[in-house]
Amino acid sequence: MQVLVIGGTGTLGRQISKSASDAGHKVRCMVRTPRKAAFLQEWGCEITQGDLLEKDGINYALEDIDAVIDASTSRPDDPNSVYETDWDGKLNLYRACEKANVKRVIFLSLLSAEKHREVPLMDIKYCTERLLENSTLDYTILQGAAFMQGVIGQFAIPILDSQTVWISGTPTKIAYMNTQDMARFAVSALVNKGTIRKTYPVVGPKAWNPEQIIKLCEEASGKTAKTIRVSPFLIGIAQNLVSFFEPTVHVAERLAFAEVTGGGIKLDAPMEQTYKDFDLDPNKTTTLESYISEYYEMIIKRLREMEADLDKETKKKLPF
Repeated sequence: MQVLVIGGTGTLGRQISKSASDAGHKVRCMVRTPRKAAFLQEWGCEITQGDLLEKDGINYALEDIDAVIDASTSRPDDPNSVYETDWDGKLNLYRACEKANVKRVIFLSLLSAEKHREVPLMDIKYCTERLLENSTLDYTILQGAAFMQGVIGQFAIPILDSQTVWISGTPTKIAYMNTQDMARFAVSALVNKGTIRKTYPVVGPKAWNPEQIIKLCEEASGKTAKTIRVSPFLIGIAQNLVSFFEPTVHVAERLAFAEVTGGGIKLDAPMEQTYKDFDLDPNKTTTLESYISEYYEMIIKRLREMEADLDKETKKKLPF
């Protein structure tokens, strides 16, 4: 198939692009900054410049396309509101798909978006799901929770570097998934007609709270974590404060997501039907235990290799 990937330079989008290319599909990625997408070309993907807020670029990217995988979302450093970047962009994309008669669409959404509509990003995901349901498109909606890659920056690196780990006072248990595994579901949906016009949860094998993740990191790294609990009340104050200033509105929208990760409502769902419909083996899905263990093995090995080439004073500054 000729597949257009939206969000191909993102953490998930790049895995989808590579997985689709490896599966034999012809992959085109619409990106805002082509010079940042050279690695996609090395994987055999075609690059086209475009922005979801610019209709001409979308129409050009859709030429000769059989299916669209939409893994796009606004970046933390995006100066615009997520309602402008994401919602207006979704409207432009899916209206263009209908006009170009590109029926097959895979949309990467978020689990339990309907329960957190006060959070802008979740509200947009929820509304996009309703938009697709009311369209003529042959959609498949994949509802993820959070990615294991995020655990590295939030927990693994600070613990290894003896930095403080900040966690919510009312932490949420989350079924983290490896982006490579999520990509397998997205690519499988392309050729699996049984998933058309259906919505599926796509989450990891087990839900974890921050204390359990910290323990995994401590065992794998051999280091003791320094943790500080942050009251949801303080996060709310920060959110209200930055909302007063127009240039920081998008910061407030990001802070609002703390209501999801720190709200105490479990982000998990049964996956038996999902694996069955997508004809995928659950035993091949990455566990968080193995992911963290492999990360520390790799990083500690590299640090030891670096240590052999450094003088004594520099060695003292290494985290290991």
